[in-house]
Amino acid sequence: MTEHGEVDEVLAALADPTRRQLVDLLGERGEASATALAAALPVSRQAVVKHLAVLENAGLVTSNRVGREVRFAIRSEPLAATARWLESRAARWDRRLAALKRRAESGQ
Repeated sequence: MTEHGEVDEVLAALADPTRRQLVDLLGERGEASATALAAALPVSRQAVVKHLAVLENAGLVTSNRVGREVRFAIRSEPLAATARWLESRAARWDRRLAALKRRAESGQ
């Protein structure tokens, strides 16, 4: 998959506030089961499982079976790659705005 495809998937997955909460919870806890995550959110365990599937498809979480339980954990690389992409876009806009400001202040 291309870098833009990965970024698209990450941004689409993070567009949902419940999925962002799941990412935050997993970031705090390290790893957790869907049942444990559902206990911290105002949604059902089944809804949490569906949201985790979207996050896993975007590469943001991994799942690992431990006995009868499936535990989820964050994968930081897709988040870091998306942050780098956003930073590069922000730097580009900063340069453009600085050039526009210089032109406006010079009277051109």
